Amino acid sequence: MFIKQISVFLENKPGAMRELTAVLGSGGIDIREISIADTQAFGIVRIILRSEVIDQAMALLKGAGYTARINHVICAEIVDKPNGLCELLTVIEKENLSVEYIYSFRRTPERGATMILRLSEQDRACKVLKEYGVRVLTQEEADAL
Repeated sequence: MFIKQISVFLENKPGAMRELTAVLGSGGIDIREISIADTQAFGIVRIILRSEVIDQAMALLKGAGYTARINHVICAEIVDKPNGLCELLTVIEKENLSVEYIYSFRRTPERGATMILRLSEQDRACKVLKEYGVRVLTQEEADAL
């Protein structure tokens, strides 16, 4: 149970992020969530979109010369309370999984908070999280948030 995320390599220079968002905006693409990890020379922009526009977004990005790819990530619900994230990370650590990256996705009053995770051993990680009672969302469920 994974959701799709687009990762874009972006030169670390003034205006680069604006240009990237302009390319997506020109195609009517609405960014739902975004995370940026940078180094001195470049950044990796991670973007969550509704699944029905992912192919269109990839075509726009590639057409504009960006290096982009689709990754599969885990979207997990956590209780929206102090230590809610800590409880999830405790499960991950207990099962000897490593966090490659993590960022918040959505909060809703009905469902709590959701996190985007890239973990070592993604397939095993999904299974383990479910065994511990962590709700892992499907692409359709994430689209509906």
